[in-house]
Amino acid sequence: MLRGRPLVPGGGPFVFGVLNVTPDSFSDGGAYGSPEEAVAAGERMAAEGADVIDVGGESTRPGSRPVPADEQRRRVEPVIAALAERLGPEGPAISVDTRSSVVAAAALEAGASLINDVSALRDDPAMIEVAVRHGCGVVLMHMQGSPETMQADPRYDDVIGEIAAFLADRVAEVRRQGLSAERLILDPGIGFGKTTQHNLRILADLPALRLPGLPLLVGPSRKRFIGEVLGLDRPADRLAGTLAAVAAAVLAGAECVRVHDVRPAREVADLCAAIRRTGEAGRLGRGLQLPW
Repeated sequence: MLRGRPLVPGGGPFVFGVLNVTPDSFSDGGAYGSPEEAVAAGERMAAEGADVIDVGGESTRPGSRPVPADEQRRRVEPVIAALAERLGPEGPAISVDTRSSVVAAAALEAGASLINDVSALRDDPAMIEVAVRHGCGVVLMHMQGSPETMQADPRYDDVIGEIAAFLADRVAEVRRQGLSAERLILDPGIGFGKTTQHNLRILADLPALRLPGLPLLVGPSRKRFIGEVLGLDRPADRLAGTLAAVAAAVLAGAECVRVHDVRPAREVADLCAAIRRTGEAGRLGRGLQLPW
């Protein structure tokens, strides 16, 4: 449940607000110089309609290097604890964006309720046990390679088929180790080991990535493929393209979107979901009409 609504296929749309407390993230690195500034940004996201505040202490931009767990904890713990206290149980959920079980455990104890792991719980063998012990939600994301290498030369024989097979394998493995399916969200990993054409293909063929009973999250916000299509070098100039990608994702059935700009994405996602549901209802109605 997020804000009292079930997180199931067809539900939402749910908006994840990106809150990077890092000096080097590709778009907003260094934007929040203190925990107080980061907490204020999280409160603004909540007021703008975020369902989840996704707090990260390690940049996973292309070419980035791992950040030690102690440093990640120093960055994220005070922000998560303060947001959990100020937003309360009726406010947005808090997610921690990390590949470290140490950071995830600390964040969950500070008030987070989801783990967003770009490695799909592969990089740290203890991560699944942490998730099972805390009974939290988990985002499983597809990534080819690692953040350091993923954009060197990404190649696929069948990008949709390979992402779908990877996600199915990860779901089977984490369920075998005790994570229940209702706690899982799947993310095809736009920008993580993909070319512009791969990213566009994901958005065009999103329904083909759906696994039965599991919601999808799409994170296109300000990413390079938008800049390459539209000729925009600066991530901050990619709002319109981001909103177009959000619209495409929601119209294709995605339950969750992850964005830096919460208010406009909230509006676009809600309108597109209303259009999608009206279309679904209309198709159902036409299917029930008799031919005589």
